Order: sequence, then C-alpha cells, then structure tokens
Amino acid sequence: MFLSALELRNIIESSFLPKRCQCTLGPDLSMTVKVFGDHQTDRVDLLVTGIDAAQLNGCREINELIAELRYDLANPPRDLSVHRRRAH
Repeated sequence: MFLSALELRNIIESSFLPKRCQCTLGPDLSMTVKVFGDHQTDRVDLLVTGIDAAQLNGCREINELIAELRYDLANPPRDLSVHRRRAH
C-alpha cells in the first residue's frame, strides 16, 4: 500500500460525496466500505467487506476499486439480505 490508511480512507470516502461513506481498515489491511443513503439516516445502501487494501498499490487500483463500488451501488443485488464480499 503506497498511501497511509488515512489518505486511502479520505480518497475513497470523498469519492462518494454527497453521499456519506465510511471506510474502515483492519490491522490485517482488510477494508470495509459502507455507503449510506443520506446524511439524515443510517440506512446502508452498500456494504462491502474483505477488500484487500494491500493490493491498492497505485492510482489505477484505487480508481478501479471506486468504479466497482460505484457500479455495485448503482446496481444493488435483488436479494438485499446478501452482503457482497470482495477479495481483490
């Protein structure tokens, strides 16, 4: 990972503005991204766990992750009880 955890979180979270996004990074560099419906509710529109942040070695990888997350946000699964797990 070529960025600090704080820089990586800031890039990903700000890429979903004006929606609220929360990015957490575990000690094993496993990332979870939550995108919320709006600023007034805690409704989660997208939850992705198991992202391997160690694989985010440059701008291209980060941009591809953000594009995939935006695609998932725009095209939610029909069964909303299923949380998507992504391992890069």
